[in-house]
Amino acid sequence: MTAKAGGFSWGALAPLGAVAIWSGNTIVTKSAATVIDPASITLYRWLIAFALLAPFVAVSTWRARAVVRAHFWQIGILGTLGMATYQGLAYVAARTASAVDMGVIQALMPLFAALMASVLAGEGLTLWALLGSAISLVGVVVLATHGDPAALSVGASGVGDVLMLLAVVANSLYGVLLRRWAIPLSTWQQMLVQMMFAIVISVPFWLAGPMGPINAANAAIVLYAGIPASLGAPFCWIVGVKVLGASRASSFVNLLPVGVALLAWGLLGETLHWYHAIGGGLTLAGVALALRPRRAIRGALVR
Repeated sequence: MTAKAGGFSWGALAPLGAVAIWSGNTIVTKSAATVIDPASITLYRWLIAFALLAPFVAVSTWRARAVVRAHFWQIGILGTLGMATYQGLAYVAARTASAVDMGVIQALMPLFAALMASVLAGEGLTLWALLGSAISLVGVVVLATHGDPAALSVGASGVGDVLMLLAVVANSLYGVLLRRWAIPLSTWQQMLVQMMFAIVISVPFWLAGPMGPINAANAAIVLYAGIPASLGAPFCWIVGVKVLGASRASSFVNLLPVGVALLAWGLLGETLHWYHAIGGGLTLAGVALALRPRRAIRGALVR
């Protein structure tokens, strides 16, 4: 993936591959709403991913079991936030939220991660970050209320959008804690153990029913969630971060709403409304503003 041809590194395209898979996964998540229960697909996807990953890293992970024991609860929290909670809430949100809305809200992850890192690490917040956060919040409100913010006063906001927002918060916290704790295991070893936690947490919800089976109507959806979305996208992202660095790779996330909107329009027949353009534009503009380099504002910080 990192080989160069004529001075070009193919690894530089890896983050684009990850975003393409994530865009597809948002469409898959939306499609799953009518063919399989959220708890069932959450459990099945991690069982599939675990079964495929285990042959490659199970032995090395077992050898590192002392490290796993030492960081048992930390890994458990990560698996709960990033795998069970994030994707579980997303599947529930997809029942009422449009795929376009879900894509825009997912683009808030870098902003939420930056805000949480500031709180957890005691770093200063830039004025741009505060302003950008406010602008993004307005954009999300426009999306969630379909262009009628007054609907908030009567509790008519989109429940699915709110659940997707909670899912994104959980996944953003996952990313912050993953970097902060720096657990001495390889990425794939951590993923394997996190998957174990996600599976254990998902089982009670699956047993509570309706325990939807894998069938002809949902098999492709479950396989996409379990293989490209759970293993392919992380691989592409890891390669991209190694080649480009975390900051440059993260800029590709801004393409996620565009990819989701195009796929939702082409595959699901979703109609793009004016509030998608305004709400999405405000949300992305706020993210871009909030993530401006600190050097651009000459140390104007709020603590």
